[in-house]
Amino acid sequence: MTFYRFFVFMLLIVILTGCMYPEENLTKNQIPNEVQLQQVQDAIDRYVENNNGRVPIRTKPSDTPIFQKYIIDFEPLKQQSYISDIPGIAFENGGFYQYVLVTPENDPTVKLIDLRTTEVVRSVRNRINIYRSENTYPPFGEEVGDGVYEINYEKIGLDEPPYVVSPYSQKSLPVVMDVNGEAYIDYRIDLYQVLEEHDHTYESGDDIRWILANNHPFVPAYSLPYTLEDNEPVFKNN
Repeated sequence: MTFYRFFVFMLLIVILTGCMYPEENLTKNQIPNEVQLQQVQDAIDRYVENNNGRVPIRTKPSDTPIFQKYIIDFEPLKQQSYISDIPGIAFENGGFYQYVLVTPENDPTVKLIDLRTTEVVRSVRNRINIYRSENTYPPFGEEVGDGVYEINYEKIGLDEPPYVVSPYSQKSLPVVMDVNGEAYIDYRIDLYQVLEEHDHTYESGDDIRWILANNHPFVPAYSLPYTLEDNEPVFKNN
């Protein structure tokens, strides 16, 4: 290879790398570390202690799913000097993560929603709604649980089944839907792995999604309840 060809080859690599890793993948938007989470957790703890147990969250409807319900409001944390800046990875600062609280009444704990999964679910829901506006029933595929179905992706104009990249395992997780055509992320792959890795006391009938939230920085947003059946994660009947 001549020097000129080598130079062109290397230049192409640089250009392609730039296309593969745009601004959205800069350090501030990458996977958060424990220090970032702990800084917000410390701010929440001090805020709660000094504000009679109140938590800085945005008001959401009462029927909002539990893992998406308690979105942290950074403004009072900044105004009262519990934080100096909103984390760079936060949605409010151009990042891909929404900071949320779990168990805010008893033990407010900071967790994250990966908003890239949110965008996939919203896109699929929009496609399903368009299909339903023109058809009697949602685009049902094979039933994968009691009242839970794969999505007939061809009917909603997709070339392949919809999926998200898991914030837990980086594996591909299917997007499924219920009888009403609402789209959800199927976390059974991750649940199976985490149940194997961590001791637990869950029994049939328990909502086992908490094992994901309790052992990782992320909550299983846009999920249906799961329980155990013969020690396997299955969709929980409501």
